[in-house]
Amino acid sequence: MVRFIKPGKVVVLLQGKYAGKKAVVVKNFDDGTGTRAYGHALVAGVSKAPKSVTRGMGKKLLEKRSRVKPFIKVVNYVHVMPTRYVFDAELKDTVPVECATNATTREESSRALKKIFQERFQEGKNRWFFSRLRF
Repeated sequence: MVRFIKPGKVVVLLQGKYAGKKAVVVKNFDDGTGTRAYGHALVAGVSKAPKSVTRGMGKKLLEKRSRVKPFIKVVNYVHVMPTRYVFDAELKDTVPVECATNATTREESSRALKKIFQERFQEGKNRWFFSRLRF
């Protein structure tokens, strides 16, 4: 069977707290691990997408409406739907595998991830990733 869920692939989460949210696969575990015997992936996604802005808004309101809130999660392959999109930023160094178990590492990684997502959004790259799935 062809393994198509690889790092950098954009997926949509189907179950849980972040159902309907887009995420990027950081690391995949096709054969499982000792604690999780099923195929799963470490994903980093957008919990809260930026809102629409207009030309008449002030600088402070522009900053507030274009914020991105990230999340980091380990997800079973059954609960993700892969898309044709690829997120071309390197997240492996930003989000280590220890984020799955260590809360302090997850917080630090989340802050760094927020900066990366914010920069990508401001540059206008990966526009589909930062838009809401449905209105």
